[in-house]
Amino acid sequence: QLQLVESGGGVVQAGGSLRLSCAASGRAFSDYAIGWCRLADGKDRDWVAAINGDGDHSWYADSVKGRFTISRDNANNTVYLQMNGLKPDDAADYFCAADPSLTVVTGHAGTAYDAHYWGKGTLVTVSS
Repeated sequence: QLQLVESGGGVVQAGGSLRLSCAASGRAFSDYAIGWCRLADGKDRDWVAAINGDGDHSWYADSVKGRFTISRDNANNTVYLQMNGLKPDDAADYFCAADPSLTVVTGHAGTAYDAHYWGKGTLVTVSS
């Protein structure tokens, strides 16, 4: 069992930065890939970044490449999402999710597969 808690959301002006954290409790954190996805009103779920259990492989959606950086600290059971150059389109509820498969937490495993564990989200608002 893994419990995930997101933090770090808030209100920021366009062009600004935020760092989201995903803190995990439970065992074997490094066995899980972690992904960040976002959900905005009227839009589909949008996976934006993911990192494997060892932290040596990451993936980004094209929409955030060069602006967002995902990292993890397995000693402290935490994954971070550094978001720079925020745009109004980045505004959403951001969720972290854990799964043994990196493919699942990039959203590329298809709709039949979903991540094992989810946090409750943290809200990011970007003002123009």
